[in-house]
Amino acid sequence: MTITTYSSVRLPNGVDMSFAHSGDASNPVILLLHGYPSSSNQFRNLIPALADRYHVVAPDLPGFGHTKYPSDYVHSFENFAKSIGLFLDARKITSFAVYIFDYGAPTALRLALNRPEAVKAIITQNGNAYEEGLGAWWDPLRSYWATEKGSTEYASIRETIRKGAFTLEAVKDQYIDGTPRPLLDHIDPNAYALDYFLALSDADRQEVQLDLFYDYQTNLSLYPAFQEFFRKYKPPTLAVWGRNDPIFIPPGAQLYVRDNADTKVALLDGGHFLLETHLEDVAELIREFLASVPSWSGVAKK
Repeated sequence: MTITTYSSVRLPNGVDMSFAHSGDASNPVILLLHGYPSSSNQFRNLIPALADRYHVVAPDLPGFGHTKYPSDYVHSFENFAKSIGLFLDARKITSFAVYIFDYGAPTALRLALNRPEAVKAIITQNGNAYEEGLGAWWDPLRSYWATEKGSTEYASIRETIRKGAFTLEAVKDQYIDGTPRPLLDHIDPNAYALDYFLALSDADRQEVQLDLFYDYQTNLSLYPAFQEFFRKYKPPTLAVWGRNDPIFIPPGAQLYVRDNADTKVALLDGGHFLLETHLEDVAELIREFLASVPSWSGVAKK
């Protein structure tokens, strides 16, 4: 039985990055990158399911979980990617498979553009890189993106988002929407309660999330570059998707195959936070998938 350890490391940019980790450090690394509004806690059950074979590392992005950051830290996806790069350097991790979800997807893929050889495999669980993968959930944010930063309309939409999206009930909805009714009681209410508390429970935290909502549009302009990365480097990819997710819809999974034939797609009957209801299915898919990928730092234990 493996034990999950919780640590933090000070990065050169002043970020104290909190992270969970487990497994023999000499084994191949799996980097788990969470999404909004979660943290490494999202992977609390997946980590022990993989740590017998891999060294599993799950950091909290700045603005989430227990990571601390300096007052002048600018919350953007570009800075997320830079911070994760600094984290990998601090941990002396030079190659890894990466599990990307939600915000973790553009973070990791930006990093991949700068360190393409480091990414040995991708597990994308509702981690989008295609316009066609954006559901109608994004329509209000598109209106937000269309405003000029600092304008009256910009401020008005920010306030509307704050009142409508930054509530415990709204976070709960992200967990339950698209989840089949028989599986609703598999969702741990402590998960969305912790997400709300750590990411959204006061005005300062909400300002961070509003800035990130606005900055998300910069990821869309990089989708062609991400897709070129898939075509050029062809990292072995597993796209495992909650097919009922209203945020990132199934075409976002299926289109990975267009740009990288070395992609396996699995659509499961679940929602956005798929690990809450389909942990065993996802873990088994990951283990089977990675067993077929040539080891990138020695031989992974069977």
